[in-house]
Amino acid sequence: MQALHLLGLDPVLETMSDPNSYGFRKNRSTADAMSQIFLQTCRKVSAQWILDADIEGFFDNINHDWMIDNIRMDKSILKKWLKAGVVDREQLMATTTGTPQGGIISPALANWTLNGLETELVAHLEATCGVLKTRKLKVGVVRYADDFIITGASKEVLETIVKPWVEGFLAVRGLRLSEAKTKIVHIDEGFDFLGWNFRKYSEKLLIKPSKKNVQAFYEKLRKVIGDNLGAKQENLIRLLNPMLRGWAQYHSPVVAKQAYSRMESLLFWRLMRWARRRHPMKNADWIRRRYWRTVEGRNWVFAADINAKDGGKGVVELYSLANTPIERHRKVKGAYQPYDPQWEMYGETLRQERMLKSMSYRKQWARLYLDQSGLCALCGYEMDIETGWHDHHIEYRVAGGSDVLGNRVLLHPNCHAQVHSLGLKVVKPVPV
Repeated sequence: MQALHLLGLDPVLETMSDPNSYGFRKNRSTADAMSQIFLQTCRKVSAQWILDADIEGFFDNINHDWMIDNIRMDKSILKKWLKAGVVDREQLMATTTGTPQGGIISPALANWTLNGLETELVAHLEATCGVLKTRKLKVGVVRYADDFIITGASKEVLETIVKPWVEGFLAVRGLRLSEAKTKIVHIDEGFDFLGWNFRKYSEKLLIKPSKKNVQAFYEKLRKVIGDNLGAKQENLIRLLNPMLRGWAQYHSPVVAKQAYSRMESLLFWRLMRWARRRHPMKNADWIRRRYWRTVEGRNWVFAADINAKDGGKGVVELYSLANTPIERHRKVKGAYQPYDPQWEMYGETLRQERMLKSMSYRKQWARLYLDQSGLCALCGYEMDIETGWHDHHIEYRVAGGSDVLGNRVLLHPNCHAQVHSLGLKVVKPVPV
């Protein structure tokens, strides 16, 4: 039921969302929020002060009456969801405030509650201070779900103008800022947001994994290793690799090489303790030869022999954090509207660029290319590395088209632009 209502609510929500709201929205991510903060603080003339805000008990305290009056969906259904209560240990507890966590529609309701934080704040400043002065104040909001920061040209602006307005905005919705966690800091002092630390060093902004994030991740690794003291080496590697790969890819758009090296060092000694506990009577050299090896010029690779599916022998090795490339993230445009046909081509190319690193996506490309005999689905001429190609959805995604191969063809970049600008149609299978 919630999924059906979300299908109708989400397009409306997208049209009303703030430009720099990135949580639980299509084609938006934490990396987009990080990139926007970089753009707002990286220059010498950028905002130097940050209101690092924290909402106290966000999901538990949202005012039900405000939500029922302002969220554009069936009022009776919404009221039933909000007032349904919670069953804990066979006891029904009534809910008078807050929104249920874990429901498929909960993130959308939360986003709706905070929408307007950016646009209404800017409108308020322009009405009270004027457009030109508002630009000089350098006020900018970046939000991910219920976490947000606000930039400003001075501490006084944030303390005397912005923060009181934000408190009033939240109070109407039954919310308030946490006095203990909300603070105003200078960019040279730095602040943490979404697992990263933003700080200027000699007027150069560097974004690194935060100490808290690094420590929390190491504790997860330590626990997994500690819980698998008797596991086979290959099984331990298979448990650790998804964790290492996911953490490394999350931080790959920022200055993370130092954090990667530090984590690999900590992990090495943790694995060494794991191995020594398994073989208390063996010396360090025997343990090294048993669990570590040289692979393609890299020494001390934690690896194990395995039986391959074809009956032969293979090797599984621990994911290398140090070999994770640092690649700058391409931020989504703030005005992007995934339900507007005018943005369909932009959405397709954005998706294509972001999926390039995915091996499964490359295999899909290869399948489409072979099915089309290497020919463009529109003009019928050959596509190659020099001409390039774009991944086009026959039925637009804004119209409900899916990402299955049956709904996709490859086109020359110029042909792709013509399809969208002239409203041309392509068919599948492609006539050769």
